[in-house]
Amino acid sequence: MAVPQNTIWDNFLSPVVRLLIDEEALKRYALSIDWEQESDRIRSNDVTVPNYYSSQNFHGIEGGYLNSSAAVSYDPITQYFVPPNETWVRQALIDAIKVQPRRILDLGCGTGSTTLMLKQAFPQAEVIGLDLSPYMLVRAEDKAKTAGLDICWQHGNAETTGLEDATFDLVTASLLFHETPATVTQAILRESFRLLAVGGQILMLDGNQKTLRQVEMLNDVFEEPYLREYAAGSVDASMGAAGFAAVRTQDIWWIHQLTSGVKPIPAADARNQKNFQMSAPRSTETTIDNNDLEGVGSPAFGVVV
Repeated sequence: MAVPQNTIWDNFLSPVVRLLIDEEALKRYALSIDWEQESDRIRSNDVTVPNYYSSQNFHGIEGGYLNSSAAVSYDPITQYFVPPNETWVRQALIDAIKVQPRRILDLGCGTGSTTLMLKQAFPQAEVIGLDLSPYMLVRAEDKAKTAGLDICWQHGNAETTGLEDATFDLVTASLLFHETPATVTQAILRESFRLLAVGGQILMLDGNQKTLRQVEMLNDVFEEPYLREYAAGSVDASMGAAGFAAVRTQDIWWIHQLTSGVKPIPAADARNQKNFQMSAPRSTETTIDNNDLEGVGSPAFGVVV
């Protein structure tokens, strides 16, 4: 087990936040669920929890996310540490969606805050939330039931989901990559590329890497074992290395960033498509708006292959 860090949360913020949170309500909620029984129901015996995840504390919680305490406390604490407003920040991901997805996969979904917003935005789509912690998934499932949303919650590893190739139109992750080593981040991006249909979109919302490099104290707010490694990297470059095209990162309220990419048509298919378009008669009756992404030859953006 990792040696606990001396963090700003421990020294100052924790006592302040405890004044803002109704701890008695949290205790009542914690007692209202049989966490072991429910987590066993969701837990998949085929999933091996990787060492980078099980051997570390996250957010100062002993044992990280593999316990009910993390599931109960995550939402009340996170609302104060995704400034200026958690919902606004997560909404930025929803607003950046350019496809009309039929199937959506939310990786590292945690307690499902973004997953629920995805289902609300695309009620006809099949939405799957995947996470390594069955306890977090119990909380996510409970939130979805309360909201009346039909979402599939799956215990799994984002590096090797076991899901079929090219079966999703949209893959997302919120606040995930700052909690994974760089090698794991790259593996997750490769898996996302495999899972997306051609023209499918990937969206990754997380801390702003440039800001984290510029403001050192932000790396010490919580016990985050991989945050500095994340800050030193580039999600843009990692997405490009995984094969994504049209990769763009935008700042979200200075302290966050949102990176988008598209799975392009393979080069051979793109050449065949171009030859077909050159020989086909042109119609002047319709105009297709491809959101400036025609260069990637995306059927999801209205380009017919």
